[in-house]
Amino acid sequence: MSAAASIAGQPIAVRVTRKTVEAEDVASFRLVSASGAPLPGFAPGAHIDVALPGGLVRQYSLCNLPGQDEHYEIGVLRDAASRGGSLAMHDAVHEGAVLNISPPRNHFPLDEGAAHSLLLAGGIGVTPLLSMAQRLASLGADFALHCCSRTAARAPYRRRLEGSAFADRVFFHHDDGPPAQRLDLAATIGRPAPGRHIYVCGPQGFLDAVRAMARDLQWPDAQVHFEYFSGAMQPAGEQGEFEVELRSSGRVVRVPASLSVVDALAAEGVDIPVSCAQGVCGTCLTRVLRGEVEHRDLYLTPEEQAANDQFLPCCSRARSARLMLDL
Repeated sequence: MSAAASIAGQPIAVRVTRKTVEAEDVASFRLVSASGAPLPGFAPGAHIDVALPGGLVRQYSLCNLPGQDEHYEIGVLRDAASRGGSLAMHDAVHEGAVLNISPPRNHFPLDEGAAHSLLLAGGIGVTPLLSMAQRLASLGADFALHCCSRTAARAPYRRRLEGSAFADRVFFHHDDGPPAQRLDLAATIGRPAPGRHIYVCGPQGFLDAVRAMARDLQWPDAQVHFEYFSGAMQPAGEQGEFEVELRSSGRVVRVPASLSVVDALAAEGVDIPVSCAQGVCGTCLTRVLRGEVEHRDLYLTPEEQAANDQFLPCCSRARSARLMLDL
C-alpha cells in the first residue's frame, strides 16, 4: 500500500513554502495547494494526514486561523523517540517539497459559543489550541491559554504568542522555572460552571493529570475535551494470542502475541487502511460482529468502547478467543 493510498480521503498535493524554527526541536511548515486551488476549509481542532518520504503517514494538527484557505500550517516536534515521522519532517522535508495530505478531519471540535474556554497545552500539544485561541480572539470570546514545557527554549510558538493581540491571555509554565511560574493545576482549572469548557492536548501523562484533576473537581465529562497526539505502546509479550474471522469469506486468521491485527491480516494478504498505527486517528476503525474486544485506543469514547461493536485493529486486541470482523 502506498503512502498516498493510506491517507484518509482523496489526497491533496501541497507545496511547502515556508519552514520556520519555532522553538528548540520544533519547526512549523506552511503548506499551499500545489495546483493553486483553494484548500478545503477547516474548524479549530482539525488535523490532516501527511504522507512522508519513506512511506510513512502521520497526523498533524492545523494551527493557523480557520478561514485562511490559501494555506495550512502545522508544527512538528523533532522527537528522538519517534518512529520516523518527526525525523522525516525535520530532516527530509524542506521548502519547495511537494507532499500529499488528506482533507482536514476534526475529532477535537471547539464550542465557539462557550462562556469561557480554558486551553491547556503540554509541549507540542499547543498546535490545535493555537488555532482555537486565534479563532476565539477573532470572535471576542473569553478564553485563557496555558502553555507547559520543560524549558522556555522548548516552548513552541512562544515568540508568536507573546507578540499576538491576545498575549495577555497566554500564560507560560516551565518545569525548570521558579515555583511561582509552574502550573497550579487545581487553581487553574477551578470549579466547573455552566458554559465553561476545558480543552487539553499533549502527552498522555499531561492529559491524564488534567482529566484526573477535572474529575476530582467534579467537572462534567461533556465540558472536558481532549486530544492525544500519540498513543501508549503496549508491551508485545502482554498482548496474548487470538483469532479473527472475516465475515465475507469465513476465513480465520491467527493473531500472535507479537503482531497487531492489522499486521497479522496484512501478512495474509488482507489490507486495512491504517495511518497512525497507535489508535489515535481512527483511520482503521472496523466493525466487530462477534466476540469481546480489549480496547487499547485513544480514539473511541468510553461509551463507544462499551458498545463492543467496533475497534481499532492497529492496537486493540481480543478478550475472547475469537473476533468476527465485518471484513
